[in-house]
Amino acid sequence: MKLKNNETDSSFYVIGISYKKADAKLRGNFSLSPTKKANLLKQAKTSGIQGILATSTCNRTEIYGLVQHSSELIQLLCQNTIGSAETFEQVGYILKDSQAIEHMFRVGAGLDSQILGDFEIISQLKVSAKISKKYNLMDNYLERLVNYVLQASKRIKNETELSSGATSVSFASVQYILNSVKDIKPKNILLFGTGKIGRNTCKNLIKHTKNEHITLINRTRESAEKLAGKFKVHVKNYSQLQEEIAKADILIVATGAQNPTIDKQLIVQKKELLILDLSIPKNVDENVKTLPNVTLTHLDELSGITDKTLQKRKMHVPVAEAIIKDIKEDFEVWVEYRKFAPTIKALKEKLTLFADVEIKNQRKKNAGFNYDQADLISSNIVQKITNHFAHHLKEEAVSPKESLALIHKIFQLEA
Repeated sequence: MKLKNNETDSSFYVIGISYKKADAKLRGNFSLSPTKKANLLKQAKTSGIQGILATSTCNRTEIYGLVQHSSELIQLLCQNTIGSAETFEQVGYILKDSQAIEHMFRVGAGLDSQILGDFEIISQLKVSAKISKKYNLMDNYLERLVNYVLQASKRIKNETELSSGATSVSFASVQYILNSVKDIKPKNILLFGTGKIGRNTCKNLIKHTKNEHITLINRTRESAEKLAGKFKVHVKNYSQLQEEIAKADILIVATGAQNPTIDKQLIVQKKELLILDLSIPKNVDENVKTLPNVTLTHLDELSGITDKTLQKRKMHVPVAEAIIKDIKEDFEVWVEYRKFAPTIKALKEKLTLFADVEIKNQRKKNAGFNYDQADLISSNIVQKITNHFAHHLKEEAVSPKESLALIHKIFQLEA
């Protein structure tokens, strides 16, 4: 599926790194913070790329773009993270044209999520598309593709039960706590970080544990207070983090820092402490494992939790894939139509020119010539002929390439 981009042949690529081949540490090396993502987009624009979209979640970092070679996207990724091209070659993936399109549909549908049916990625795609549009990096092709992916995701959510039940990274963390801690109700739970995963985890904690001893801490207290306003939880200042950890039985870390925010120096109590790190990159230093009273679990381990909900979701995968196939075909028809749209436009202009010349000639010859009526009739005829050619080019039995060449030859259209 070749496309024209800056007068050079370009293809649609996705390059990425995900939970499938890279552990949390490696994914962290390639993660894109909002600032890094903005820098990446600015560099892409400077290099002449017209369509690019970058996403970075706890499970994956991906860049979709219309470029001549995938190395352009890999270079942008490595320049804006601490990941190297050598490491990417070992654990990353590159998909092109139809495979890249299929991949985006599957990602948007939750079929490629670490937990099947987890639809949190679709909001990430929306946000990423909005940011790319802000930098004028959502060309017609990429914008139309994202819209079709959103359409497929919406249909799958409405027409299947692929996302039924409460199964997500945030829910899995709460399930893990319920399975690991006896009598959860009186335990002190500290949630550090109130971003999207933190918010969702907080909601699940309240819903499934009935615990009234939940404390929130965020670097920006305002963010924690905003979340606390919706639930019966406590808020403490960032400066009180060590003091609150000392009181906690369970510590959930969901911060977005690029380096560890929790290490063994912050842990002074001698009672048992369960730590769940839901961050990418990891925000809990491995040195906490040297403390005899601490148990550390990362989201990669949480994502391995399976239950009846996941088994039920698997039954809906074929229907979801059928929906993707249906909508993806609509997108491919649109792409094909784009190829001969310039020819149809040129044909219409040529036919209109013929009609205008003939009308002018008749107007000179006939004193009572009705110009407006003739112009209306000729416009309708030109449109009918143009539509006829357009429908011909859409027919499956027709070779668009040969037909386009013939139309150009017969009507002497410019290339």
